[in-house]
Amino acid sequence: MKLISFFAIALLASGQTFVNNTEKRLTCDTNERNGDRKRACDLREYRLPSSGRITLGTHNGGVDVKGWTSNEVLVRARIEVWTPQNGLAPETYLPQIQILTGGGQISSLQPTTKPDDTWFTVSYEIFVPHQTNLDLKSHNGGISVRDVKGEIRFDTHNGGVNLARVAGNVEGSTHNGGINVDLDGARWDGHQLVLETNNGGVNVRLPESYSAHVEMSTHNGGMTTDFPVTMTGNLKRSKDLNFNIGSGGALIRMKTHNGGVTLRKKS
Repeated sequence: MKLISFFAIALLASGQTFVNNTEKRLTCDTNERNGDRKRACDLREYRLPSSGRITLGTHNGGVDVKGWTSNEVLVRARIEVWTPQNGLAPETYLPQIQILTGGGQISSLQPTTKPDDTWFTVSYEIFVPHQTNLDLKSHNGGISVRDVKGEIRFDTHNGGVNLARVAGNVEGSTHNGGINVDLDGARWDGHQLVLETNNGGVNVRLPESYSAHVEMSTHNGGMTTDFPVTMTGNLKRSKDLNFNIGSGGALIRMKTHNGGVTLRKKS
């Protein structure tokens, strides 16, 4: 009870509000095509007690994590199999793919032997309590997190990242893909927000009255901010900006190697 009260007080102080996400959007009914390959899809659901932490890894597939007011975790996994026209029916492989959910660690167990022209993807839609620590990894797929506070780590090699109404100690990167963040409230509720991509832009939207310490960096690209910046020297030549917005506060770091960095005021 004390933990719940402290959490509510912290949210009130920062002005951050969370949405209770209950809508299920992951489906097998897509128009996705992969050449002339045959496709089979299976959608599975698992309800788990909350351990306060989710660790997830997937090689091919996206990850979408949503906060809600329930005290349990709902894992929805979409398994897709693609085979060539002259190959086995893709449905043959579906029973061989397992989703593992023990101890808050979520992963898939896939056949170790298969033809090179047969592909598997496992994408996830996960509903978690608003206060949950996350460790999310994907090699080929995007990552999305909304309405969650905690120790949040994310990493994808090929895919974009979308964050909305997150809080806590949030840090992560993508190698090939953009990062988009949308925040509410008056200030960052937590330790820091650290965002990095190698190839792609970083875009953050904040309320006009937001307070934070901002670091922006790019090697090949421009930097744009709607917030006033106090700095001497030639901004056009600078590839790094450090400044406060509002009364300053927690760190928001935005970094890319190839791409632009943008800090916008929300209308």
